[in-house]
Amino acid sequence: MSVTTRLRGFNFLFFSMFALFISFLPVYADGIGISGTHIGIILSMGSLISIFFQPLWGMVSDRTRTIRRVLLLLLACSIVAGALMYHSTALWSLALFVALMNVFYLPTDPLVESLNFQTTQKENVSYGSVRMFGAMGYAVTSLLAGFGLQYWGMGSLSWIYAGVGVGALLIAFTISDVQASSKPALFGHLKQFFMQSHTLVFFLIVLVVAIPHKMNDTFIGLYMEQLGGSVKLTGVSWFVMTITETVFFAISAKLIKPGKERLFMTAAAGLYAVRFLISALADRPYELVGVQVLQGVTFVLFYVGAMQYLYSIVPEQWKSTGQTMLTVLFFGASGIVGSSIGGWIIESWGGHALYEGMAAIAAVGFVLSLVLLRQPEAESA
Repeated sequence: MSVTTRLRGFNFLFFSMFALFISFLPVYADGIGISGTHIGIILSMGSLISIFFQPLWGMVSDRTRTIRRVLLLLLACSIVAGALMYHSTALWSLALFVALMNVFYLPTDPLVESLNFQTTQKENVSYGSVRMFGAMGYAVTSLLAGFGLQYWGMGSLSWIYAGVGVGALLIAFTISDVQASSKPALFGHLKQFFMQSHTLVFFLIVLVVAIPHKMNDTFIGLYMEQLGGSVKLTGVSWFVMTITETVFFAISAKLIKPGKERLFMTAAAGLYAVRFLISALADRPYELVGVQVLQGVTFVLFYVGAMQYLYSIVPEQWKSTGQTMLTVLFFGASGIVGSSIGGWIIESWGGHALYEGMAAIAAVGFVLSLVLLRQPEAESA
């Protein structure tokens, strides 16, 4: 099999692991009698841990000039931690293994994205044509695992996760490492990069836009219930989101040309504001489901545009660290801010007010994107 074919297969299984971890952990915890409050504390604790360890492993990768070997180590540890996590029957053991998953598994995401991007550049294929298989894996596994758990019971999560993880690890052994930069990974270069104005504005935009995005991920189920919808419709919403992600990842290379990344980030931020405003105006659950078709045009175009822009400005020898910072802000820090603020808003004023606030935050991201768009083209150090 070709390099890109193996990488596509790995992405399918790797993001299947993500589905089994992210989507089913709260359900498993509830099934063993963990309260909603404790589940929230465990998840928040995990986010805080990942914010520290994701940059750490990214720096280890850059300093040792290898992504593959660090990825193999973390995946092997993640398989053991995840299998034991889904064997937990007590609060303390579940909290321990969730913490270990945030030490070992969550930091693999930016490493995989860095491997995807650099390999596709080397092989002269589009990043989206590889990454779309990750979205497919998440969607297919979420759907099939749900049926499997109904048939085999919640206790089967442990061996399902371990089986998918071993498959991903075996393919990872066959993937080629990306060529390391010949330049030394000096911390002075990294500090200079982070002190530049366009870098600071860029990462601020990522954080601001990601906050309402993560709010939607966290609270769409509660908002669906407030509109009279069921858990089944929440599942349908997630399926719609992942399918549209797959489509837009596939065509992203044809849309986002080099030099146009900031333009697409700006457009996507504006469409995020429109998407959440329409959601705020929804009166029926099916209307909320329908709005999720905008997931592809908002998330994928913003995220791919942000990634391509980052790789055009980050020092060559610090690419994994730069990718890690993007991931920490978009999926980590934004989740902590979004969960705490969003939970307070939806409990105090309801889902309509929450989505109105999300639209306003996305609009701020759109304005900041216009500021970045007006700045001169930045060059990689």
